[in-house]
Amino acid sequence: MKSKASKSVLRTVVSLIAVFSLTGCNTNSDAFPQIANPPPFDYVDGEQLRSNMHQLAFELQQLDMALLDAYVDRPSFQRQIVDSIQNIERIGGYIQETDLAVRHPFLQDDMDRFLSNVRRAKMDAERNVPRYYMAGRISGGCITCHSANR
Repeated sequence: MKSKASKSVLRTVVSLIAVFSLTGCNTNSDAFPQIANPPPFDYVDGEQLRSNMHQLAFELQQLDMALLDAYVDRPSFQRQIVDSIQNIERIGGYIQETDLAVRHPFLQDDMDRFLSNVRRAKMDAERNVPRYYMAGRISGGCITCHSANR
């Protein structure tokens, strides 16, 4: 009998200790001042980011497909490359200007570097004797950035 009674008393004591501990934590939590507010933790709007990135990826794919065509010294080929690069620059600039770039750590530095290469590719492609080396480099821009940030 004594063992049943001692077990019952022990369970009661443990239960009371647990209840008092939990009550003490809950009622005393407001008494401590907030030392610092944590920084806001905002997720990047996934749909918006994916949409812009998909547009950018599509334009990069268009540029890549245009560069795969056999090089022919004709103005329409050059215009196609320049138009594609201008679209890439526009979309990349939009991504960089939105608050997505602020909330997404890799976009801050990588997008600056990418857009610098895009501007250089556009200047090279617009020359009287066009050069497409940088256009080829930016066509792989997605892979370069995403593989470095894994």
